[in-house]
Amino acid sequence: MTKAYAAQTASSPLGPFEITRRTPGPEDVEIAILYCGVCHSDLHTARNEWRNTLYPSVPGHEIVGRVVAVGERVHRFAVGDLAGVGCMVDSCGHCASCAEGEEQYCENGFTGTYNGPVAGGENTYGGYSARVVVKESFVLRIRHDEKDLAAVAPLLCAGITTYSPLRHWRAGPGKKVGVVGLGGLGHMGVKIAHALGAHVTLFTTSPGKVADGRRLGADAVCLSSDPAQMAARAGSLDFILNTVAAAHRLDDYLGLLKRDGTMALVGAPEHPHPSPAAFSLIFKRRSLAGSLIGGIRETQEMLDFCAAHGIISDIETIRMDYINTAYERMLKNDVKYRFVIDMATI
Repeated sequence: MTKAYAAQTASSPLGPFEITRRTPGPEDVEIAILYCGVCHSDLHTARNEWRNTLYPSVPGHEIVGRVVAVGERVHRFAVGDLAGVGCMVDSCGHCASCAEGEEQYCENGFTGTYNGPVAGGENTYGGYSARVVVKESFVLRIRHDEKDLAAVAPLLCAGITTYSPLRHWRAGPGKKVGVVGLGGLGHMGVKIAHALGAHVTLFTTSPGKVADGRRLGADAVCLSSDPAQMAARAGSLDFILNTVAAAHRLDDYLGLLKRDGTMALVGAPEHPHPSPAAFSLIFKRRSLAGSLIGGIRETQEMLDFCAAHGIISDIETIRMDYINTAYERMLKNDVKYRFVIDMATI
């Protein structure tokens, strides 16, 4: 049996629980979890806000740990290696998306690290636990310094969620990129867009985050609650990464795009955004898009990029038994910028 923390119902706090992990098979890697990041998706799932939770629910998909066992056909990992697990632990492996290394868009539904297959099936248990067993093809190599392991954990979701659209829409030198929101996703978006060489403007409603935005790499910071500051940036941006996970007016940001500019949504709000006005899109051939994490190949690329550029998440490390308080603080945006659980405390 493996120690874990689980929600038993949508209204119950998370508490100690024991789960059974499978014995590692020939292609499996068993990892002793050292740290697990806390994602807003964990809270949405634990509280059934997306109406699809399988209980008992053991959240956690930002996993960093050490390999303790490998199957006989495992070649990329050995006992003692540092390894990571992100949002997926399997996919169909044969659809067009899987063949192209885009397992997150698996046409038959990927299997989440927790809450089971997207298309329905047996529950899976995530990283709020002492150990995890994952097939080698969904395990990631960690090349950061060991002293940074806790701050590496959020890269497995927040890092790839922002890196993938920035790469897909070619953020880089000569591009003007906006990042909406400075939270767990937004602060990674600023860091990665800056490292890619883009000119980065942070949009925030909080005057207290202006200095932090610049510290993280923003070239400019705009208070989106100030109509004059927003108007001054109309039609100026090539790409906007919108990380906000609460419903808000998208038109306010679409007007900031140049002709042929794109705004990509990566936040997943509990309630739908108000629909954008058609005129916000058609007069300048703008696009409104979405992006979902990244495939395993791209996630490894992101980890290697972040290691090469010294990028880690800004975190607050917590004990496992603090998780319910951490959830309440997340709802108040009272964290800079990601909670990470020290799994030695489970």
